[in-house]
Amino acid sequence: MEKIDTAVIGAGVVGLAVARRLAQAGREVLILEAEDAFGTGISARNSEVIHAGIYYPAGSLKARLCVAGRRQLYAYCAERGIAHRRCGKLIVATHESQLAELEAIAAHARGNGVEDIQRLTRSTAREMEPALECVAALHSPSTGIIDSHALMLALLGDAENAGAVLALKSPVLSGETSGDGTLLEVGGSEPMRLLARSVINCAGLGAQEFAGKLRGLPPDSVPPLSYAKGNYYALAGRAPFSRLVYPVPEAAGLGVHLTLDLAGQARFGPDVEWVDNLDYSVDPRRAESFYASIRRYWPALPDHSLAPAYAGIRPKPHLRGDAARDFIIQGPGEHGVPGLVCLYGIESPGLTSCLALAEHVLRSSQSR
Repeated sequence: MEKIDTAVIGAGVVGLAVARRLAQAGREVLILEAEDAFGTGISARNSEVIHAGIYYPAGSLKARLCVAGRRQLYAYCAERGIAHRRCGKLIVATHESQLAELEAIAAHARGNGVEDIQRLTRSTAREMEPALECVAALHSPSTGIIDSHALMLALLGDAENAGAVLALKSPVLSGETSGDGTLLEVGGSEPMRLLARSVINCAGLGAQEFAGKLRGLPPDSVPPLSYAKGNYYALAGRAPFSRLVYPVPEAAGLGVHLTLDLAGQARFGPDVEWVDNLDYSVDPRRAESFYASIRRYWPALPDHSLAPAYAGIRPKPHLRGDAARDFIIQGPGEHGVPGLVCLYGIESPGLTSCLALAEHVLRSSQSR
């Protein structure tokens, strides 16, 4: 049986950021990833948006870590030459009845530390985006887009340069806590038993599954898990927009929004579809409901111009129908297991927050 200092479970963007930070702090780190490549789950199926931190509840981990993480991420991208663009975002009211909500969003954003958000008249918004239709808008200059794979490559390179090791095709089959650490049974082509002084559960969609296999962890400390699937549809041809466009949020989410990749390709989504398994297929018929929503702010959207692109699944740490929950980061003070930190429900803005999340985990793991 091999003894190590720290095992990080999961090599998505958050797991890699955590491994990087721990290794740079002098910890011996082994990253255990079940798949044959890093970043194939949540990290590979999202909008690749750098969020400003506008909508999240005041004082929440999502709000605090998004604002701090966004600043760190822009600096890191500039330092490492990671492809990104601070393109900005417009949040648009398409009816007079939404103006009060638009003002409330702006006030909330400023309370979260998003100090550069600006109110725009219809004419100013249309000067910025002539194809747009709205009665007023908010401009978020801090919102951007990023090459998430390039980000993960940089994080992994930093982690490995600091001594961390990535083990692919290494699923954790079970674990047991003890006074000396946590014993992990690792499968794959080269099974092994590891005794880790610290374990950081960054398994994303599999975080609750791993926690359930960990003997000695109180079962009631593990939150429920629901799958929220978001479908994305790509636009045939180029959209006449240079910024992201979000409608004023609807009851079920942020509405059907327009995002861009670094090549300028437009895509719309995600919607919210509760599912029971990890099914990433995209039903072309669901696009029909998108057209009316998009035409509220882009009336010239052509017929039959949306095609299935991809789907992502977000891990919601609550039962369907229950109120949304914040990021859940549990250290020994919450569950009583020395050296164990579990991250649950790390969905958006997880990518934006990854560097700030890593700092938070470092502090939590130091109470081992």
